[in-house]
Amino acid sequence: MFSAAAVTAAIASYVEPLIGSDLASAAIPIEVDAASEHARLSLGFHVGDCRATMIAALRAHLAAQLPGISVEIQIDSEVIAQAVQKNLQPLPGVKNILAVASGKGGVGKSTTAVNLALALQADGARVGLLDADIYGPSQPLMLGSSDRPTSPDGKRMRPILALGLQAMSIGFLMDTTSQPAIWRGPMATQALWQLLTETMWDALDYLVVDLPPGTGDIQLSLSQKIPVAGSLIITTPQDIALLDARKGLEMFRKVGIPVLGVIENMSTHLCSNCGHEEAIFGSGGGDRLAREAGTELLGSLPLDIRIRQQADSGKPTVAAEPDGALAQRYRHIARLAAARLAYGAVAQLDFPVISSVDD
Repeated sequence: MFSAAAVTAAIASYVEPLIGSDLASAAIPIEVDAASEHARLSLGFHVGDCRATMIAALRAHLAAQLPGISVEIQIDSEVIAQAVQKNLQPLPGVKNILAVASGKGGVGKSTTAVNLALALQADGARVGLLDADIYGPSQPLMLGSSDRPTSPDGKRMRPILALGLQAMSIGFLMDTTSQPAIWRGPMATQALWQLLTETMWDALDYLVVDLPPGTGDIQLSLSQKIPVAGSLIITTPQDIALLDARKGLEMFRKVGIPVLGVIENMSTHLCSNCGHEEAIFGSGGGDRLAREAGTELLGSLPLDIRIRQQADSGKPTVAAEPDGALAQRYRHIARLAAARLAYGAVAQLDFPVISSVDD
């Protein structure tokens, strides 16, 4: 006999790998209708083409828990605004700001940031990308756009639409290839503030902010004035990169911005001729950094010439080869980051929102 209460309890006990806990502990809303033998779950992040896999896993779990019971399962997604730093309010038009940072330059932070933004979008989210590197903006090139922003009122700018993303960069406003921004720190900080607050972001689930490397004025201003929901640390396995990445990680911790995890870039080199894979920069560094800092290694990305070529051509990997193995790595990392943002602090949640309807 179909029991909504029994089905609800069985679904709530399922451990979802992306979330890292059972659905009850993560307070996933579950609605079960006994009349239609239908169950609906609402996740706080988009899962894209993983939805079918998740439903199949849930059905297998139910079959083991309740033999002979058949349930139609529906998984919905709704991204909500997460908590930000004390005394700050979410930015209009933006539910969550994600800061992508690195302790030093040359670790592939900007390439990773744009691919993560595209990956979140590919899973169904509304995503924006802010290039916060005032001195060396690279996102206009990576997005393949030389458009100039327009303004409906002379006060605010519409974001540039590129590859489906809402984007803004100082590179859209001035020719930084021949006219470098020779500005002191306060000027650069003010420019970033204007780019962020005077852009007409339109109903974004996530605004990915590509920070400049280091822990200087712009990073400090971001952490103190801008409502950031979570941060991601990009590093390579090299000891010097790990040392600087640790500084960036601790900076976010000290100002109350959650670190969602570490992403290890250039973890191995893939030979384009023979396919040989070698850890030329060392191995295990990103995982060690994450463990020492009490966070998580969200994933590793190889040093692959295609990633560089595709970004330089204005169509990054997730857009250029959406079904390829490299794009799938980015998409898995992005899903984990979104899940950690929504459910990382499970202990802070009160109780699961579960309802049953028996007819």
